Amino acid sequence: MTFSRPAHWILLLSSLWLGPWAAAAPQSLFDVYLQAKQNDPQLAAAGHGNLAAQELIEQAKAGYRPNVALSASTTANHTDLKYNTANVPLPAGVNRFEGYAAKVEARQPIYRKENLERIDLSKVQVSVTDKQLHLTQQQLMLRTTQAYFDVLQAQDRIELLAAQKQAIQQQLQQAKASFEAGITTVTDLHEAQARYDLIVAQEIAAENEQAVAQHSLQAIIGNPPQTLAKVRDDLQITPALKPMQDWQTVTAASNLNIQIQQAQIEISDRNISIAQSGHYPTLDAVASYTDSHYNGSQNRFGTDLQNAVIGVELNVPIYLGGAVDSRIRQAAYNKQKAQDDLENVHRQTMLETQRAYLGLSSSIAQIKALEQALQSSQSQLDATKLGYEVGIRTSVDLLNARQQHFSAKRDLLQARYNYLVSIIRLKTASGIINEADLQDIDQQLTKR
Repeated sequence: MTFSRPAHWILLLSSLWLGPWAAAAPQSLFDVYLQAKQNDPQLAAAGHGNLAAQELIEQAKAGYRPNVALSASTTANHTDLKYNTANVPLPAGVNRFEGYAAKVEARQPIYRKENLERIDLSKVQVSVTDKQLHLTQQQLMLRTTQAYFDVLQAQDRIELLAAQKQAIQQQLQQAKASFEAGITTVTDLHEAQARYDLIVAQEIAAENEQAVAQHSLQAIIGNPPQTLAKVRDDLQITPALKPMQDWQTVTAASNLNIQIQQAQIEISDRNISIAQSGHYPTLDAVASYTDSHYNGSQNRFGTDLQNAVIGVELNVPIYLGGAVDSRIRQAAYNKQKAQDDLENVHRQTMLETQRAYLGLSSSIAQIKALEQALQSSQSQLDATKLGYEVGIRTSVDLLNARQQHFSAKRDLLQARYNYLVSIIRLKTASGIINEADLQDIDQQLTKR
């Protein structure tokens, strides 16, 4: 085949202009997740919170480092001195003089139990924020997965409704023609019209659901979602799951919510030790140097002073009004609260694992059942079409068969999405989710 010169240039320019769009592959789940890692505000907030928490250790260590302070002052004085008795050998009257003073003081803590405990406390607090950051990353994987498949599910619903609408519209036109020819009754016409109107209303609702799903995904990734890779028709289903007890054992050992709450109990123990340190003495090494100069005084004598001091300072608390004992009791109650919170978190986490496990098991069974139901509904639809053509089935029978067939398609697609999301949900609940799991999900998606 040969092309004229103008046609050749048109094809070339068209390929250059459409090339980037034509070659662009649909975004996979992992592609979308990488965008979420860059743009999700929840993950960004957790990251900055973690950086802020890292400073707690340095702040705690500062309590055992030397403190050096410089103070200085300058003064101008005006005095008017009068004596109430006679024969005072010192001069009276108005006197003006100026002066300055400067002091450098250094203090090195030698023993402060509270400061030592605060160093240990800060390390536990930092470990908590590390776990919280990791937990936020895990939750981002689940949120992204859920939002991704919500968009696909909304798109599928619109496509199914469009196909169903087209089929019903054709049947409606046939019903109108048959009614006008006197072959069928007005009942068939009204039934087809009612089904058509219902589909139109469902389309409006589906378009709204799609917009909400797209905005939800955009809130995570920061940009409007592009074309998303769909689930393959030959979806690979896990043949069998490990027993629920095995998943619960993994959850107890790996779930970050449980680990965070366990760390809160350790923090409570540190706070008890900090409160108890109020009964302990403190010992500091202190040194100071003072330099002052005044060109006069009330007695008209000027002074120059240089003074150096070095020593140790011991402070032994004897009675502080009961505040220390009160803080100890408060810290002990807070530990009991942390233990109760741990039990609550443990139960809720186990419940979430059970729900995720049952959800995954249910979706596996549903997929198998709905695949069979789809085949059966297709056979029923084919038989009903044939019966309608030969006059032994009514228009209502055909409408019902179409409805059942499209419902089976919709339910099967939803079960497939639920299956993939449930995999991520179960691994998130058990605390073992990682990016490789999202890449495994990508293997179940179309590449074009």
